[in-house]
Amino acid sequence: MHLHDTTVVLIVDDIPANLEVLSDALTDAGFEVAVATNGESALKQVEYNIPTLILLDVMMPGIDGFETCRRLKANANTKDIPIIFMTALSDSVDKVRGLSLGAVDYITKPFQQAEVLARVQVHVQLRNATIAMEQQNIHLKQENEQRIAAETALQHLTQDLEQRVVERTEELAHTLQILQKAQVQLVQAEKLATLGQLVAGIAHEINNPINFIYANIHHANHYIHDLLKLIQLYLVQYPHPTKDIEKSIKEIDLYFLIEDLPKLLSSMEMGAQRISNIVKSFRNFSRHDESELKIVDIHEGIDSTLNILEYRLKEKVNNQSINIVKKYGSLPQVECCAGKMNQVFMNILSNAIDALEELIINDKYFIFPTILIHTEVLEAEYVVIRIIDNGLGISEEAQKRLFDPFFTTKPAGKGTGLGLSISYQIVEEQHGGSLTCISNPGQGAEFVIKIPIRHLAQSQKVLCSNSSIGNPFY
Repeated sequence: MHLHDTTVVLIVDDIPANLEVLSDALTDAGFEVAVATNGESALKQVEYNIPTLILLDVMMPGIDGFETCRRLKANANTKDIPIIFMTALSDSVDKVRGLSLGAVDYITKPFQQAEVLARVQVHVQLRNATIAMEQQNIHLKQENEQRIAAETALQHLTQDLEQRVVERTEELAHTLQILQKAQVQLVQAEKLATLGQLVAGIAHEINNPINFIYANIHHANHYIHDLLKLIQLYLVQYPHPTKDIEKSIKEIDLYFLIEDLPKLLSSMEMGAQRISNIVKSFRNFSRHDESELKIVDIHEGIDSTLNILEYRLKEKVNNQSINIVKKYGSLPQVECCAGKMNQVFMNILSNAIDALEELIINDKYFIFPTILIHTEVLEAEYVVIRIIDNGLGISEEAQKRLFDPFFTTKPAGKGTGLGLSISYQIVEEQHGGSLTCISNPGQGAEFVIKIPIRHLAQSQKVLCSNSSIGNPFY
């Protein structure tokens, strides 16, 4: 423990042996020690040398410890000095009396040095902290008074200017909002549309060759199965091959080949099927050929998005992967812009994965990282899709700007702040729904998408053009 040079402990006791034991222990611990053998001398000492703490014996000749304590507390200069009574008494009434007089603690004789040092150190630290806080409060009070005076002066100087600034700010804010919306729409209509066309084209080009491969693997599997049966028949009918054949059997490890080749073909077939499913998901996700509202299956759009993101969900980082829990309700077919709604799912799910991945990579995850997707019908007129993660959540300050264009909480180069802004426009302005976020720091984040099952406005039929797949920009 590091003590200040001016930390003084006054020991008041009429027994010299107690004074010696306590003085040695406190001196060894780094305290400066003063002593007094009775209450009267203690009161005189504190007039010219105020200690940091007083160890005060209760039973002393002359005025006892209680009366000494009462006088110290009555003095404005010594009333804040912490006093620890030293007594052999075990009567709780005496302890209550001492504490009611203003003592902060009791030490019972015979002394335990470790206990005495611990109690003294605690109360010295509390006293020093109290003094520091009082000084800081005085300083802060002075600063606050100066600040109030300056603010008052500034307020008088700027009253006339404020009105003009408010009017000009409102005008500029309105103009900025228009420009930001125009920028977002431009990015969505050009950059994301181009990307959607590219993905749809790639999916189309891959589809034919992968179907060819998948179909031929099926036939190759039958052919190889027949050949292996023939080889096994040869092994049975001709158990004693020639030396050249026997040598070749060993070189190619025939028995392992017979066992492993069917497994290899099965893996290839599964891989080809996986590629075929991904291509199908891309085509379903982009919906590039749909230029108006369509009746679609919302669950199919969510599943297609998850299929595209599966490589991120199944990646093993620090032996962790992200679990998807689906709690799908019984939803009717929904009239919406399928490609754009899929883009909303992509943005929100990608953000959830980003949040969970950051914790996994930094090895800060103590529970299983999970994304819950819950769907239901609300009031027979709306469908609600809730996407919930169990990450660290979003601060209240960030939530206020979450759907603003170009606002992002991600590091530079990892997000442009457009994903949630675009999603908000798609859900609220183009589908007449709502997109909200519910989050508390440390308790994950929940995004709630609410859209009508049927659109009444015929003018909204044109809002699905340029549907495209988009990267998560938030």
